[in-house]
Amino acid sequence: MGKMYIWSGAGNSFVVLDGRGMDTREFRTPAATGSLCREHGTDGLMILGGPASQGSDFSMEFYNPDGSGGMMCGNGGRCIAAFADYLGIPSHDDSFVFDAPDGKHCASILERASSSKWTVRLRMVDVGGVEEMPDGLFLDTGTRHFVKFVPDVEEVDVETEGRAIRRREEFAPMGTNVNFVSCLPDGLHVRTFEKGVEGKTLACGTGLTASAIAAWHSGRISPETKGDGRVKISLKARRDWLEVDFLPTQEKGFTEVFLTGPAELLASI
Repeated sequence: MGKMYIWSGAGNSFVVLDGRGMDTREFRTPAATGSLCREHGTDGLMILGGPASQGSDFSMEFYNPDGSGGMMCGNGGRCIAAFADYLGIPSHDDSFVFDAPDGKHCASILERASSSKWTVRLRMVDVGGVEEMPDGLFLDTGTRHFVKFVPDVEEVDVETEGRAIRRREEFAPMGTNVNFVSCLPDGLHVRTFEKGVEGKTLACGTGLTASAIAAWHSGRISPETKGDGRVKISLKARRDWLEVDFLPTQEKGFTEVFLTGPAELLASI
């Protein structure tokens, strides 16, 4: 069995395996994934593999603790790019291109603060639009997300309210992740209930991305806007500050979407 590691992206933690040149089928079963995540107290499992398409440097597989996969994880994407850098996979001017469940992504290493801490800027998928619902907004940022704005996220029972929304009929059969967001003077404060984990997590990268876009779309904030029309928004997860920037399009979609934040190697196991 190859060596495994524990990585954290703003508190969102993962067991990560270098799966190049080895048979990783045993790790893809729900029982194996759940066992690893429970044993190490992580929010998911990732496997770094060889490139799956032309022009890619490696591939990323992501699995929730319940074994479900096929979706993107923004914090995981930053971590696996830092992992590639840690492994010495050749980069292109400190940038990697990799295949993920929702398509091809580019990640740039902005800073190597130490031998175990990186800052990574990850390009997310383009977002086609935002669906307005009576009590929030729904969109897909590589994973399905519902965003609900609240006066104070600290007053929300994320487990109870998140679980109820996650299983609502309009989101069946796949369900949805649920983000509770407060718009405060220093930025957006976000708490997330993640399906697959079936509980609250310290951070969710695709959820932070969805929250930023939903806040701009609904006119709830006045973010910094660059001269080229790009929007930049600061967000606070439970532990760390992150940044989302994107370019709104005339078709009411969003392109050149980026998530910037920390990635940290916690341990080898």
